[in-house]
Amino acid sequence: MAGYENKTKPTQTPVEEFIAHVEHPVRRADAQVLDEMFRRVTAEVPVMWGPTMVGYGSYHYEYESGHRGDALAVGFAPRKASQSLYGLLVQPEAPELLSRLGKHKVGKGCLYINTLADVDVQVLEELMQTGYRHMTEVVDQPRSEG
Repeated sequence: MAGYENKTKPTQTPVEEFIAHVEHPVRRADAQVLDEMFRRVTAEVPVMWGPTMVGYGSYHYEYESGHRGDALAVGFAPRKASQSLYGLLVQPEAPELLSRLGKHKVGKGCLYINTLADVDVQVLEELMQTGYRHMTEVVDQPRSEG
């Protein structure tokens, strides 16, 4: 897999500019709140990953196959149908927190919420805290030579 290159990479697009152009007014307002929450919880400056993902922090991974790269630690993407949240499902605390979150769906690696009004934002903040810690302290791998 030496020739494989990640498609989703950090960009120079300003996060505030991206959020300001989210078409749906509720998604835009929720994105502004999510941005504030993620900034406060992670103490990270957000970075756009690809054209639609707002990321806070990053982690490095290396597979036995030789494939390696970097990805956002936690973050979100305002989609037409819902907000997609990343990095909040793999920590040991996630199942218990999800049981208290409120209306949501879970996909492969993503948490989906229609609107922040549907969830307990304090529980969501706990998911952000534990998810960020897990991704940056447990999942993050040292970079090998080569």
